Amino acid sequence: MSFSAASLVYNDAGLIPAIAQDATSGEVLMMAWMNAEAVEKTLQTGRVTYWSRSRQSFWIKGESSGHVQELVDFRVDCDRDCLLVLVNQTGPACHTNRRSCFYTSVKDGAEIELMAPMTDI
Repeated sequence: MSFSAASLVYNDAGLIPAIAQDATSGEVLMMAWMNAEAVEKTLQTGRVTYWSRSRQSFWIKGESSGHVQELVDFRVDCDRDCLLVLVNQTGPACHTNRRSCFYTSVKDGAEIELMAPMTDI
């Protein structure tokens, strides 16, 4: 069966959530949005491409920072309304220079910072 980006379920803005996960460790790195063209660009180039809602433009992860996401596997969930991109991540995935955007835990009503920004990048 061949894949078509048009077969995915997008929200009213034409976007679908994409979760980036480290292909080796399984660590969840970040969540961002893709439109159909970003999906196609990601699959064609092997460089994960998102849609920036704030800039209204494509965002190739690592294009300006050097913190590239190389696509290892591209997965579609059962409802076809969410994506999982397994990646080889160079440097931090988060714009705060942390390995993951999910660095805050909430326990007993308090926020706990799980990781500091990376300094050796």
